[in-house]
Amino acid sequence: MTADSVLVTGGTGFIGRPVVDSLVERGDDVHVVSSKPLRQSLLRQSESVTFHRADLLDQRQVQKLVEKVQASRLLHLAWYVEPGQVWNSLENLRWAAASLELIQAFAAGGGQRAVLAGSGSEYGPNGGICSETETPIAPSNLYGVSKAAVGSMSLAGASALGLEICWARIFSAFGPREHPARLVSSIIKHLLLAEVAPCSPGNQQRDYLSTHDIAGALTRLLESNVCGPVNVGSGEPVELRNLVGRIAGVIGRPDLVRFGAVTPPPDDPPLLVANVSRLRDEAGWIPEFSLDDALQRTVEWWRGCLNSSTG
Repeated sequence: MTADSVLVTGGTGFIGRPVVDSLVERGDDVHVVSSKPLRQSLLRQSESVTFHRADLLDQRQVQKLVEKVQASRLLHLAWYVEPGQVWNSLENLRWAAASLELIQAFAAGGGQRAVLAGSGSEYGPNGGICSETETPIAPSNLYGVSKAAVGSMSLAGASALGLEICWARIFSAFGPREHPARLVSSIIKHLLLAEVAPCSPGNQQRDYLSTHDIAGALTRLLESNVCGPVNVGSGEPVELRNLVGRIAGVIGRPDLVRFGAVTPPPDDPPLLVANVSRLRDEAGWIPEFSLDDALQRTVEWWRGCLNSSTG
């Protein structure tokens, strides 16, 4: 077993790809698992990356994967994340069970440390400025409940499993390759195509962090000895109206934004922002990019993507 070997689930996703890049830059021996055939263009070409095809919902395949890879560290990002369906889909139950099976198999195979992806939605609609130790865990949907259950059970069992476990509660992510139905990517795509961009009134405040910086935070947590729940965010509240306005300013089409055209869900939190004291003080990590810089980079990625598809 190699001390620097890392098994990454969800490594082909929009958070997973920059995570793999970050691990490669560190010189780690990275093993990426996916249930689908991998197009080589999806991940950086490197001798330090090995691709494995396996269905994480199949316990037998998971056992074989863990035995084959023999990784010392696990970064578990994979989950069902279909926009519009994820919040109350029964797939959350399958992924919760599969995640617990994976953690047990990893521990039985000699694994030493795991960083597991949780969610800021675990704090629920009354979140506010969320502290890992003080803010109640009160999710309002099946996704949040399932994530919270996996986090609670894995942390409670860490000692018996012989694992160091860090539960990374990721807040609002954005960046290249984000699903076009999500807020930031939807606004960017509409405006670049000179289409009207419908929005809610935008009074909600959120904590947005680019996938590049999320990757940096997760990599830092993986190499640290920080255990327990850790919020992964910027720690800076931004009103959604302000966020959309910044995107429109970068593209130069504020005239196409229609605030109030979409009604937010009734349980939409007015304020959901991370207290990042643990991430900053214990893991020693701060974001590399400002929100404006990260939005600019994301707009440029979408511009190139749309130009290549129409060229």
